[in-house]
Amino acid sequence: MPKEKLLSTEEARKVLRTINQMYPDAKSELVWDNKFHLLCAVLMSAQTTDKMVNRVMPKFIEDYPDPDALAKASIKDIENHISKIGLFHSKAKHLKETAEILVDKYHSQIPEDKKDLVSLPGVGEKTANVVLADGFGVPAIAVDTHVSRISKRFHIVPQNSKPLEIEKRLEEILPKDEWIHTHHAMILFGRYSMTARDKNDPYTYLKTK
Repeated sequence: MPKEKLLSTEEARKVLRTINQMYPDAKSELVWDNKFHLLCAVLMSAQTTDKMVNRVMPKFIEDYPDPDALAKASIKDIENHISKIGLFHSKAKHLKETAEILVDKYHSQIPEDKKDLVSLPGVGEKTANVVLADGFGVPAIAVDTHVSRISKRFHIVPQNSKPLEIEKRLEEILPKDEWIHTHHAMILFGRYSMTARDKNDPYTYLKTK
């Protein structure tokens, strides 16, 4: 089997910056109003569309304004709030446990340290990076299914790359001040331009000015 040919750093940077230019105002499409609700929304978004999460967030925000309110809620009540999204049973459990830890250990504040974030129930690398980037403005690249697929389709990374490997490669390619915007632009590109069903040459989806 021939060895997979990957883009050079300069070639990959050109692809990513073209995607950036296609979505100059790229940002998260999730509904949230503070760092706590951002954490909750991203935790809920695993294997579920942002649209589905956004349908439940307004009522969730109203009924659970802070970690204390969520920590005191019953699992059943939380499940009723988020029953429209996938994996709601396990997500309700994680939300309650996370809220309890936030109250007991962090004085109801969202930690800014990545190690602390990933120690919370249901919070992985992707969720932690989104919270750091969007909540705190800390440079980070969150690798979701769109970012992973785009990185592989353009041969920026090998096809068998794991999310953490993709994250590290993208961080190598771009300067830190482009990480947050690039992550959001790649998600929008994968969501609206080169979708998972599209099997054409990926370069046909790039629009250059």
